[in-house]
Amino acid sequence: MPRYIVVPDSFKGCLSSSRVADAVEEGIMAVCPDAEIVKMPMSDGGEGMLSVVVPALGAEYVKCSTFDPLMRRIEAEYAVKDDTAVIESARVCGMNLLTTEELNPMVATTYGLGILIVDAVNRGCKHIVVGLGGSATCDAGVGMLKAVNDKFSKDGHFDDNVRRRLEGIRFTILADVVNPLLGNNGAAHVFAPQKGASPEAVEHLEWRIQKFAAMSAKHFGYDCSDKPSAGAAGGLGYAFMQYYGAEVLSGADYVLSLYNYTDSLNNADAVITGEGRADRQTLMGKLPYIVLNNSSDVPVHLICGNVAEKEALLNAGFKTVTAVSSEDKPLADQMNPDTAYSNIVEAVKRMMV
Repeated sequence: MPRYIVVPDSFKGCLSSSRVADAVEEGIMAVCPDAEIVKMPMSDGGEGMLSVVVPALGAEYVKCSTFDPLMRRIEAEYAVKDDTAVIESARVCGMNLLTTEELNPMVATTYGLGILIVDAVNRGCKHIVVGLGGSATCDAGVGMLKAVNDKFSKDGHFDDNVRRRLEGIRFTILADVVNPLLGNNGAAHVFAPQKGASPEAVEHLEWRIQKFAAMSAKHFGYDCSDKPSAGAAGGLGYAFMQYYGAEVLSGADYVLSLYNYTDSLNNADAVITGEGRADRQTLMGKLPYIVLNNSSDVPVHLICGNVAEKEALLNAGFKTVTAVSSEDKPLADQMNPDTAYSNIVEAVKRMMV
């Protein structure tokens, strides 16, 4: 009986990782009804992370009144397991919370994320895990830091009150990129245009972030701006490292560890992973590449909504690379969840033959 391990990321803006896994399973079963299928819906720390982590950890959802990137009141959830809080930053400062017309990293803030952190600390959590990714912000975490400061430093200096309140609390951030904070590969130049920034806005954001980093380095006597993942989520990674001494992990590695992924590979005939779009950036730490690097000698098949630079992906070690969408049909039609689900089923059936 063949054994398949299904470990997809979500197809962003279209299907959750759980639905992608269901579609892959349906495609396999249509061709090989006696197959054993192990489904492990995945996340690299961005949008959809909580829906994956909560069942894997056996955690519970907690609701909190907070703010979206434009400081509008919202109610957001995070997860708690024992003394660990897991927060998906996209739930409070994600692009998914804004319309295309509302995207503006010059004003979008991470303040709402800080409110969730304060709530978790007040609940007694000692380890706070924050998934970065999918943010609409490029404020280098200033909003998040301000929210924590507003709540914990009402009667004194930041260093005294905030550090006292956060004493003994450990921060871990989950990132899917390794970009530094500043420069051509930094938060503003690489990610701000995706969030609606004009070329002029990008330069202003770079100047603003550089000024904040210089001030922070002078204050603390050290500088985390060049560290890998400092530029993640519009510089949120930097704020957590510089101000809270956060440990940085690959979001994909973290979720794989929750599922004991390497143990599941015993007697596996193949692994099927996927994401919405695959190209050379997939090889820069995206979930499918992490899966590939953790799969020993088991063949890894990659499915994606659309694909570019296929040869580079095959050369990296994927056994097959399959795009599920049709080039002759409009993108809006391909993004319809029912259509995308059906396309994945059919693509997997073709791959299995």
